[in-house]
Amino acid sequence: MTNRISDRQLWWLLVAVALIWFSNLEYRTLIKPDEGRYAEIPREMLVSGDWVTPRLNGLKYFEKPPLQYWATATAYEVFGEHQWTARLWTGLTGFAGLLLVWFAGLRLFGREAANYAAMLLGSSMLYAMMGHINTLDMGVTFFITLGVFTFLLAQHGANRQAGRNWMMLAWAGMGLAVLSKGLMGIVLPGTAVFIYCLVRRDFSVLKRMHWLAGLGLFLLITAPWFYLVIKANPEFFQRFFIYEHYTRFMTKELGRYQPWYYFVPILLSGALPWTLLLFDSLFHIGKPTASGTENKPFHAALFLLIWAVFIYVFFSISDSKLPSYLLPMFPSLALLMGRRLVEIRERLLFWYVAAVIPVALLLLGVSANVGRLADTPNQMELYPHYAVWLVSASLILLTGLVAGMRLLWKENKFSAVLIISLASLLAAQLGVSGYNTVARERSAKHIAEAIRADVKPDIPFYSVLTYEQTLPFYLKRTFTLVQYQDEMKFGIEQEPWRWVPTLADFAKVWAVQPKALAIMQVQVYPILQKMGLKMKIIFQDRQHIVVEKP
Repeated sequence: MTNRISDRQLWWLLVAVALIWFSNLEYRTLIKPDEGRYAEIPREMLVSGDWVTPRLNGLKYFEKPPLQYWATATAYEVFGEHQWTARLWTGLTGFAGLLLVWFAGLRLFGREAANYAAMLLGSSMLYAMMGHINTLDMGVTFFITLGVFTFLLAQHGANRQAGRNWMMLAWAGMGLAVLSKGLMGIVLPGTAVFIYCLVRRDFSVLKRMHWLAGLGLFLLITAPWFYLVIKANPEFFQRFFIYEHYTRFMTKELGRYQPWYYFVPILLSGALPWTLLLFDSLFHIGKPTASGTENKPFHAALFLLIWAVFIYVFFSISDSKLPSYLLPMFPSLALLMGRRLVEIRERLLFWYVAAVIPVALLLLGVSANVGRLADTPNQMELYPHYAVWLVSASLILLTGLVAGMRLLWKENKFSAVLIISLASLLAAQLGVSGYNTVARERSAKHIAEAIRADVKPDIPFYSVLTYEQTLPFYLKRTFTLVQYQDEMKFGIEQEPWRWVPTLADFAKVWAVQPKALAIMQVQVYPILQKMGLKMKIIFQDRQHIVVEKP
């Protein structure tokens, strides 16, 4: 049976995937820490009018460069401050990544491989989920992938002018990746190129990099902001270039240390339902694609393999690990899998899919009993509601796998991959959307709705021994921190007058305020009572108490 799709069908498929992809950006409540943080920094940027110095809760915040902050602040300005505009950049760059993989696959490996690669990427669990959660990882993944793929296209063709144009786009992609998340945007691709040259014993690649024009474009994109932010904040250099790059990678200071094998289950589960196909593709790289200009043709598939393995090893040896750090692997892995799918036999793919059925059944069993995983009163109340969503997601995935296996048995590979991909994407979307049933435990939206009438711009609001990352966005205001620093320690050190160092100091400040509000965790309230603070509770749940000065 046919494994092809017409242009008209491809457009309709693109529309369907777009509808599924963007359907839930507004539905879910923002959750802490990342979604609250990366929604709030652009809001403060827009309110202050200072687009050079990022701030969180009014304090200088130099962990990351500003590209996503600028994009989100622009979305706020144009469309308003909503949950969907806070997530829009993540959603857009994630969806654009699918188009980028398709385009690169078309040029490098042909139309059929391109179609498969885009479907595989959009349905890989880690990529599909992270494309709907407001972090910086999807944005940097898109631009670093843009740099890598256009570098491949520059090496692939015989036309020198076209190669130069692709190389300029590669330099631009790396520049935008640096503005998205720092020096990894150029260090990682540069290292991968060098490793490729060593492995192939071919350094002619370096002659086609167009260094002078490329570096000029790279600096034109990156240098202006770095110049302006260092001019306005001399302390930025040490914090950003030394601490955020060297210290975070080489030390356990951030408390994100995990063993070397931490990413093994992340990769295995994140590649579902294509995990076995992934490993099959890694062992079938094949011969290089001739460029038509060199005696030793450029091996695009080998470079993709080197890139993916390097990303995995690089972050595995880091002392700071998060699941989303593997995202830059996935577009390249999707290209390799798409290339392999063109030649793989239907019966072999049938067994690869069949091996995922027990995993889907396990997910179904865990989903039905997710309430048993609760270990706090909040979770005990909320988790059973999440079970309905997770069971539905597991059933959709299971149904897609079974339908795909049936089509593979009939040797209809394209339809099988399409059905499984859509089922996996829908399952991921349901799993992410359903988290809204338990988001109350990691969000302060309900607190903001309850106290909004009591919050006035001229009334000071203190955050005592805590900082609820999502509350500033929903209340549209910042807080004065009391005996709490955490990630804002650096900002407090630069502007110490913006916080209250101790509870004793807070008691003095509270006593002289005619009106004031404060939020704290429930266990802190009795401590303040013993200190003699006059407080009236205006909101309370299992986690937080909000008080006003009577």
